[in-house]
Amino acid sequence: MLFDDKIFLGTSTQPKYVALKYGNRHGLLTGATSTGKTATLQVMAEGFSAAGVPVFAANIKGDLSGIAKMDQAQSWQTKFKDDIFHVIFWGLFSKQGHSIRAIMPEIGALLLSHMLELNDIQEGVLNIAFKLADDEGLLLLDLRDLCALLINMQERAKEISSHYGNGSIGAIQRSLLVLEQRGAENFFGERALAIADLMRTDRDGRSFISVLAADDLMQSPPLCATFLLWLLSELFKELPEVGDVDKPKLAFVFDEAYLLFDDVLKALIDKVEQVVRLVRLKGVGVYFVTQNPVDIPESILLQLGNRMQHALRAYTPCEQKAVRISAEIFRSNSAFSTEEVITQLGIGEALVSVLESKGVPSVVGCIMIRPPSAQVGPITPDERKAVMANLPVGGLYNTTIDRDSAFEALTRKARDKQLAEERQKLEDQERKSADLICQKDRPARQSSRQTPAEAAMNSLAHTVANRLGSALVRDILGSLKRGG
Repeated sequence: MLFDDKIFLGTSTQPKYVALKYGNRHGLLTGATSTGKTATLQVMAEGFSAAGVPVFAANIKGDLSGIAKMDQAQSWQTKFKDDIFHVIFWGLFSKQGHSIRAIMPEIGALLLSHMLELNDIQEGVLNIAFKLADDEGLLLLDLRDLCALLINMQERAKEISSHYGNGSIGAIQRSLLVLEQRGAENFFGERALAIADLMRTDRDGRSFISVLAADDLMQSPPLCATFLLWLLSELFKELPEVGDVDKPKLAFVFDEAYLLFDDVLKALIDKVEQVVRLVRLKGVGVYFVTQNPVDIPESILLQLGNRMQHALRAYTPCEQKAVRISAEIFRSNSAFSTEEVITQLGIGEALVSVLESKGVPSVVGCIMIRPPSAQVGPITPDERKAVMANLPVGGLYNTTIDRDSAFEALTRKARDKQLAEERQKLEDQERKSADLICQKDRPARQSSRQTPAEAAMNSLAHTVANRLGSALVRDILGSLKRGG
């Protein structure tokens, strides 16, 4: 049931496939809760893996972990001897997988500002911090580095404002504290994720399926959107441009995709749209999984070529509108009303339209999705630990690397400044003590200041001396004259 050039989804009157050569044209999987979305997602992930296409799936609810354990009842569907898919479990803030980390320069001021939910002025301050770090050769790796730099900027506020401008640092520090309390210290730092570790294959040609435990992302939609955009941006930056390929280089799946666009700034949505459009050229297919197509901005929805729709309910005017929009994204089938069928689908049934010859969407068809080969539903914590213990990336990401960076450099600078101030203070005290000792050892000088009586006596003596001198001169001159 496996094919080299396509993924078998299911069948009705005829089988339905996703052509691998159009796998990088992105996709959309929608449907109400408990209608079979996770099973369909698992079928897609298994199909990509069997074809040698690495898969990265951000799994919000944790129900995709069963893909690491083969369901023996369905093992006939796989061509591999050991009947198991290679799965790497990753964790963002949690310990349910090997740690995914990023260093500050990879995130950048724009994404970090969105993650911290900063306003424009505070974002400007963060830009100043990154610029200052570059100018002074400070290495920003983790939260400690950034916090230390902000403290340093406060201490040098006058100098910083004259060169870079003013701004409030306190609000950023409070936001960083909140982020740290959520566990973000496990995200920022080293060893930073290497994209190559998301694209591993084994000797049999099977790719690894990377499953991210992303339950923490539900608590913060801005963090969710930031993480997605960062990872897509890293893929776009590091992968070479390949254009049209026989099969994708990577399938990127994001579950509960509504979190990406819930209360997100338009500027960030525009950035997501841009990256989704361009990353296709790098051979990456992006697949959004959510309840309703209206969760996805129209500008991004138009780029999703492979579409699968499970059942939706339509009891309220709002739900009826959502069903109508869901029907409109498919190429209509004259055999039935797409809008009516959406509300009548059973569990495991789906409306499917995929890209066919020359990238043209197929007419929508109603199919029963095939059962996944692996277990549907989560595995136990002990089973997860056993899988993690035998993976090739454990030794790379289980230990945090703490390089000499901005925190250490600024700590040394502050310590050196304090020591210099204490040394100067000690030298000043020693100089004062030496001056006091010299004054005590020097003989006392007699005062040259005269009393009134002394001044009067000196004045009288001076007058008498003058008169005596004048008389003496006259006597001498008179004697000379007479002698002449």
